[in-house]
Amino acid sequence: MTSGMVALQQDSNQTSGEPAHKTDDAADAPIGVFDSGIGGLSVLKYIRACLPREQLLYFADSGYAPYGGRSESEIVARSLAIAEFLMQYRMKALVVACNTATAAAIKALRERYPALPVVGVEPGLKPAAALTQTGTVGVLATERTLTSAKFNLLRQQISAATNVRFLPQPCKGLADQVEKGELHSASTAALLQRYVAPLLEEGADTLVLGCTHYPFVRPLIEEIVGRATSRPVAIVDTGEPVARQLVRLLTTRGLLRAEGAGTVTGFTTGSETALAGAFSRLLGLHPPVLQVTASA
Repeated sequence: MTSGMVALQQDSNQTSGEPAHKTDDAADAPIGVFDSGIGGLSVLKYIRACLPREQLLYFADSGYAPYGGRSESEIVARSLAIAEFLMQYRMKALVVACNTATAAAIKALRERYPALPVVGVEPGLKPAAALTQTGTVGVLATERTLTSAKFNLLRQQISAATNVRFLPQPCKGLADQVEKGELHSASTAALLQRYVAPLLEEGADTLVLGCTHYPFVRPLIEEIVGRATSRPVAIVDTGEPVARQLVRLLTTRGLLRAEGAGTVTGFTTGSETALAGAFSRLLGLHPPVLQVTASA
């Protein structure tokens, strides 16, 4: 993939399950949600719970995952291309359900679509600072998120205000394990042991899940914590605050859908079967999933 703009188009061979979301009624327009893969489903879960009448378009850029190992320019290009694709359906809001894409591309998205409500996700440093008793917080995230200017500015601001020490822990390969569906495997447990144990040894009593993939391995993290220490350790997931912020923005702009059943439609640049399986396995949903291809 080049760092320039990439056009996306729905596979022309697909004729069933196309979302009938093109509408002139702003409140009835859909909400776009995207991630580098299936991690954003952890955010979609909260959005559906808070906004059960909304029509949701979920875009998994699995053909280009993980974003954590890509350059900032590549991530910006992917994010803008996905937003342009979703705008075909006249979406009324966009949720960047990916920490890495938020850090790299949310500014570019807001500049490209100044009238569009755009909600991003960032590691929950502020709630973690309020929870910690030891003053030490571990942050599990991708290398790209942890080295971003956006994250480091947030870290500096909250550390200065609270005197909390944040321990950044890059989790290379962890999002890949989630993408492969290895939520309980020995190899995933070994990775988590390597990443979590040093944070606990340093005195962290609060762990921030700084990637939307990571809530799906929370049970494994809790097992590792339980074996390593007898003291309580809080785990911070930012999916619910993101959903609440989306509700606030839609309410302020008069864009809440007042009636009708909510729907979900999936799009992926990877395997349709894989995304359909993730919807079923992780959320108990069986929405239509459509293939999207890149064109120059």
